[in-house]
Amino acid sequence: MITVRGLAKRYRRRHVLENVGFFVPRGMLVGIQGENGAGKSTLLKCLVGLLKPDSGEIRMEGRIGYCPQDPSLIETLTVREQFDLFGAGYGMTPAQVERRATDLMGEFRCAAYHATRLDRLSGGTKQKVNLIAALLHQPDALILDEPYQGFDYETYQRFWEHAERFRADGGSVVVVSHMHSELARFDAMLDLADGRVTASGRRAHDVRLREGEE
Repeated sequence: MITVRGLAKRYRRRHVLENVGFFVPRGMLVGIQGENGAGKSTLLKCLVGLLKPDSGEIRMEGRIGYCPQDPSLIETLTVREQFDLFGAGYGMTPAQVERRATDLMGEFRCAAYHATRLDRLSGGTKQKVNLIAALLHQPDALILDEPYQGFDYETYQRFWEHAERFRADGGSVVVVSHMHSELARFDAMLDLADGRVTASGRRAHDVRLREGEE
């Protein structure tokens, strides 16, 4: 589903990513952790095409859903207008957007805000909209950069329930996480330090590139 080989990214003289390689198969939940400034968000932006790496190869299969750390939303549009806009970008029909948005807003308890402008919402509710926008087109893989910032505990639990169902249905999930309490949720963890990744966790062997693939 997601294959990364020899990925490198530099900002002037600073090597943020250097020879990064890993594999995320279908039906797997993978975390990325590292200190502030380690390059986690840079890695995710390279994966989804928002940043061009200096070298290396990225192969992504299927539809990708990306939830950035800072919401990519238009403050003057209502919640429903946001989804109409994202749905059009995904190539969805208005009826498909309506059904999917209604289901997701119900799941994440924000249907009451469907006609509210983004600039009138709390930070936590904006983050729900940000997450739903990434889920709207029923992607095959999710790339999530701390998607639950500002969530209350109940919504936080719903997020993980959704992620675990998504994995069980054969989707691939990559989540940037700072919380050590979440480690048990992941099949594998990619630790990013000094521009490189090392894998740990119960399925660490599944995310390592095989000999001869790096």
